[in-house]
Amino acid sequence: MHVASVGCVRFKKRSLNSCFHDVIRSYFLLILAVCATVVCVGGLLVVFSVTRLMAGSAITFQEQPGNIGIVEVTGPIVSSRQVIENIKTFRDDDAIKAIVIRVDSPGGGVGPSQEIFREVVKTRPVKTVIASLGAVAASGGYYVAAGAQAIVANPGTITGSIGVIMNHLNLTDLVQKIGIAPVVIKSGEFKDLGSPFRELGKNEKQLLQQMVDELHQQFVADMAFARDMPEEALAKLADGRVYTGQTALNLKLIDRTGNLEDAVAWAAELAGMEEKPVPVYPKDTPISIMRKMTRTLFKDLDISGAWRIISGTSSNSEITEEGVPGTGPPSMTISRRGPK
Repeated sequence: MHVASVGCVRFKKRSLNSCFHDVIRSYFLLILAVCATVVCVGGLLVVFSVTRLMAGSAITFQEQPGNIGIVEVTGPIVSSRQVIENIKTFRDDDAIKAIVIRVDSPGGGVGPSQEIFREVVKTRPVKTVIASLGAVAASGGYYVAAGAQAIVANPGTITGSIGVIMNHLNLTDLVQKIGIAPVVIKSGEFKDLGSPFRELGKNEKQLLQQMVDELHQQFVADMAFARDMPEEALAKLADGRVYTGQTALNLKLIDRTGNLEDAVAWAAELAGMEEKPVPVYPKDTPISIMRKMTRTLFKDLDISGAWRIISGTSSNSEITEEGVPGTGPPSMTISRRGPK
């Protein structure tokens, strides 16, 4: 009897182990099936988006030589590298007779905005440069556009916002409630300037205000130079307020009202072109191609939130500006041109 009981217990243990292994195997197979399904569906969606993108490109983008280069400045300005590269590409291309800077930006960093502005100004003696303002071209966006020989905006474009802002977050009350006591060891009085764990001192506020005033003065001086206006007159308009395109025209902050096609036509006229103007955009990079594929996919699925995130229109400016995200250029016959 004792031996039989031991055998029965061993048999039950083997049964439990077998059941456990069966359950694990079933879950593993289920996970594999789910992953395979996700991969298949994702692959089909990617193929669908690529097909839609290629179909749209077959109609909108035709392989023909362009003669008006379009350089887009879209979203918050946090880097100048790609925009400057595109400007240089068109400036060095003999087939390009004029350049249109298409701005749809609420602004951004002071440094990148100044770098693009300088590159636009340097291009003016070489080729005609016109700025076209979309939904919004405020603060740094207007900074960039002002470097062009002339500015075209829609009557309802939001522009202006000539000014500089710096925000400081104070977390002292929160830190005290949590019971944290930050300890700072520094080499100088201002080394931890802007720390969120303490109040700003009087000297610190004065120092930051001086820096903001200096940046603002640079902004005003560059705008006065670019727009050929007295600094005193432009300074009166540079209190940070925004203007509609129509008001900006009355204040001589822009030169004409119109859309992108109007800007292209005017650029061709100023460049003395006899042939028909054909806009051309810079050649897509692998990253931009993937971004367009993702935009097409989310647009087809009507996932508006993801569409805004992928488009980069839900971001706020990093340093100086706030504004309404812009939109891309209207549909027209264009071609793509890469670096030489």
